[in-house]
Formats: sequence, structure tokens, C-alpha cells
Amino acid sequence: MTIEQYPKVYLYRRIVQAKLFIDTNYANNIDLDNIADEASFSKFHFIRLFKKVYGKTPHQYLTVVRIEKAMQLLKADIPVAEVCYSVGFDSISSFTGLFKRIVKQTPHNYLLQQKKRKAQIFKTPLNFIPGCFADKNGWTKKSNFGEAED
Repeated sequence: MTIEQYPKVYLYRRIVQAKLFIDTNYANNIDLDNIADEASFSKFHFIRLFKKVYGKTPHQYLTVVRIEKAMQLLKADIPVAEVCYSVGFDSISSFTGLFKRIVKQTPHNYLLQQKKRKAQIFKTPLNFIPGCFADKNGWTKKSNFGEAED
């Protein structure tokens, strides 16, 4: 490693440390000051570097992490209000609006869709197995279950 590369590696490590801080503390009331402090940068320099590395501002990244975690919790059949507060949002209306903007449906509709999908998987599990895997195991041949195709 040359001397010119070392400062960049050091900077990237600090940015990654801040990202990991977001990944770990997304549910807490964290803000840009907390995150920038974690990386030991000024706010504005940190925003520039973070966006250069991850393609999103720290706030945008935090929002994406929270929405992804919310989607996981909704898949686990946890009520919308509980999910909202457990991923770090303060208001159900702001959570719902943001969720809808990113996921293209409300959290309630997403929850209903996941329940419906679970019911379909329970009813016809072979329909959710990739065709190549089912062919390899001989499951697409006629079966007693009535799920496999001819």
C-alpha cells in the first residue's frame, strides 16, 4: 500500500464505521450529528463522503434501513403501529407516507399482502418452489397433491 492510498482507506473505514452505526442503531433517535460524530467528521464533510461512497445521504440511508426492517417485521405479522415505533419513527402518519412512497403501498396493504402470500404458501407450497429445483427432484411429475403440473 502506498502512502497516497492510506488516507483514503482511513477515510473509508470511518465512513463504514458510521454506516455500521446506522445499521445497529436505526431504531434509536439518531441524527446527523450522532452519525458524523461516530465517524469523527464535520457534518457537511461527512455527508459529502458518505454520499460519494454509498450513493445516498446518511439520512436517506437511515430511512432505507428503517423501511427494510419495517418490511421484515410486517412479514412476521407484527401490527403496523408496533412496527412504526420499533424501527424508530415517531408518528404513524409519517411512517405510512414514507413507506408508501418507497414501497408503493401502505404498510397495512403490505401486511395484508404478506398474510395472503403466507396462506398461499401454506395451501400450495410446491407453487413457490423454483421450477428447476422441482424438476431436478421429480416434483413436477403428476403427484397426489394436485399441485404439480403435468
